[in-house]
Amino acid sequence: KEYSYRIIKDSIMSLQLQPGQLISEIELAEQLQISRTPIREVMAKLKEENLVEVLPQVGTYISKINFQLIDEATFMRYTLEKEVLKRSCQNFSSIALAELKSIVVLQEALISQEGMELEFHRLDTQFHSKIFQENNMEHVWGAITRLSTHYNRMRLLSEMENNFEMAIEQHKEMIRIIEDQSVDEVDQIMNQHIIEPKKVWEKLFNSDSLYKHYFDIR
Repeated sequence: KEYSYRIIKDSIMSLQLQPGQLISEIELAEQLQISRTPIREVMAKLKEENLVEVLPQVGTYISKINFQLIDEATFMRYTLEKEVLKRSCQNFSSIALAELKSIVVLQEALISQEGMELEFHRLDTQFHSKIFQENNMEHVWGAITRLSTHYNRMRLLSEMENNFEMAIEQHKEMIRIIEDQSVDEVDQIMNQHIIEPKKVWEKLFNSDSLYKHYFDIR
C-alpha cells in the first residue's frame, strides 16, 4: 500500500497524471499488480491531501489545481520560511552552508539541459528542506509540504515554461545573506522568491493558455 501511495502521488506531483484526468482504480491495481482494496485506501489518503476527487456514480479524478490552496500554501511558506531564514543568520553551520552551495552547483548544471524540471524541483526542495533541518524545524517543513501539494504542482508547471536562472540567483542570494548574517535583507529575498513568482503564474491559466484545463476556476 505504501509503495502504491508513493508511486501514484509521485505521478500526480510530477504532472504525469494531469490535473482533471479521470483515473481507474481497476487499471491502477492492474498496473501496480495489487488488489483493489489497498488502491481504495490509497485513494482515500490522496483525497485527504486534496490530490484526488471521488465523484459518486461518476469516477475518480486527479484534483485540478486550486488557487485557494495555492494562496494558503504561499502564505504559510512565506511566513514560516522568512523566520527560519532569520534564525539561520544567527546560527548556521559551515557544513550545512557548503551543502547548500553544492545543491546550487547541481542546479546550475541543469540550466542548459532539456526536460530537467523534475530534477531541478527535487534539488529545490532539498535546498529549502536543508535550511529547516539545520534549524531543527523538520516538522515545520513537513507541515508546509503537506499543505503545498497544489502550490508545488503550480511551481513545477511554471518551471516547465520558464528557465531556472532567477531561482538559482535567489538561492545564491539566500546563501550570501546567511553568510553575512544580513537579517535585514531576509524579507526582501523571501518576497522575491515566494511571493513574486505568483505574478508569472497568472499567464498559465489565461484563456489562451495550453494549461487552462488544469485549473479549478470555480
